[in-house]
Amino acid sequence: MEAQGGKRRSRRRMGVDRVSGKHVNVGLVVLICLFIAGLEGYDIQAFGVAAPRMVAELGLSPAQQGWAGAAAMIGLTAGAFLGGWGADRVGRRPVLTASVAAFGIFSLATAMCADYPTLLLARFAAGLGFGGAMSNLIAVATEISAPGRRAVTVTGMFCGMPAGGAVVSLIARFAGEGVDWRTLFIIGGVLPILLAPAVHFLLPETRPAPVAGADRRVLPALFGGGRAVGTLLMWTTFLLTLAVLNLMLAWLPTLVTAKGLTAMDGSSAALAFNLSGIVGAILTGLAVDRFGSRWTLTLVYAGLAGAMFVLATAIGLPAMLVFSGLAGFLVMGAQFSLYSEAPGRYPPHMRAAGSGAAVGVGRLGSVAGPLIAGELRQAGYAAGDVFFAIIPIVLTAGLAAMALSFRGRAYEE
Repeated sequence: MEAQGGKRRSRRRMGVDRVSGKHVNVGLVVLICLFIAGLEGYDIQAFGVAAPRMVAELGLSPAQQGWAGAAAMIGLTAGAFLGGWGADRVGRRPVLTASVAAFGIFSLATAMCADYPTLLLARFAAGLGFGGAMSNLIAVATEISAPGRRAVTVTGMFCGMPAGGAVVSLIARFAGEGVDWRTLFIIGGVLPILLAPAVHFLLPETRPAPVAGADRRVLPALFGGGRAVGTLLMWTTFLLTLAVLNLMLAWLPTLVTAKGLTAMDGSSAALAFNLSGIVGAILTGLAVDRFGSRWTLTLVYAGLAGAMFVLATAIGLPAMLVFSGLAGFLVMGAQFSLYSEAPGRYPPHMRAAGSGAAVGVGRLGSVAGPLIAGELRQAGYAAGDVFFAIIPIVLTAGLAAMALSFRGRAYEE
């Protein structure tokens, strides 16, 4: 009996890649992917935390700040398409390794920028690495997780993103008003470069074996076999949810400051947003696995719209902290759970490409979100008006997510 119990525990520790049939150390894979997501979250949030001082030093207008925040998301869009396409052909591990190294190198380049054009270029190039990594993280999570644990596995990996963002906020808060914005990007550049060799040597290859005669064209995979409606609904939900998420990541500290609070208060709001997002990601993933996505996400989006209303009207630090935290809990719970929806809708040999396409199209929303906030602020809109503008976006995303839940996942194991 004891020997049999040991074997069961060993199987739980190791796990089996359900596509390739290979034994993998699930805990190690999740840990590596958690670190990758954490470093991405660190860099993306670093821009929002660094923005007030960066803007002053480089002389950026609100519109230029919006474009600089969007540049990484534009690169991420392209990187997600290319990374997903490449990973289905050459493997998850080499593409993931190259992507991690790339966003580390160009995060360092961000720290060296002296003007607006070079800042745009560095952020775009860093985004290429982000996109290549994200599409592969989704595919890897799907290929190592049991169907009944998929949402919580995916959200568990991606909760590294708000954890990384929280680290930036903590650094800014404890370093005080004098923290150098360039230091934030130096830290965010060195760590991925150090992690890349571990990704190469420790992460197993989970790409499914090539299928003879399989159609490897991207468009038929996305829109053929009755998948068109589901693909379009998924893209819509991703796009709108990521617009809200990245607007908040890039602009929350600035919007809090615009309400008459200090830069340190803005960093505290960003910290609350990210730490609550970790909890929200895990709990929403568990709820989706237990109760399904339909009503879980409907309630999440309704709550998020309410949180935005309160942020628009709130005055004073306590209310801003509480509802910034609630917004992070809900929007990250929704988005990270959505990542678990994409892979099961596409054939295994095109899984990374399908996931990458969803991430890539969704990241158009990541581009739009910071730009919308920048243009509204440039036009003289108050911080509360920006939060009000988010509400219809949230409600539309919730409707699209509900409609998506009625479309089955044909390739769910």
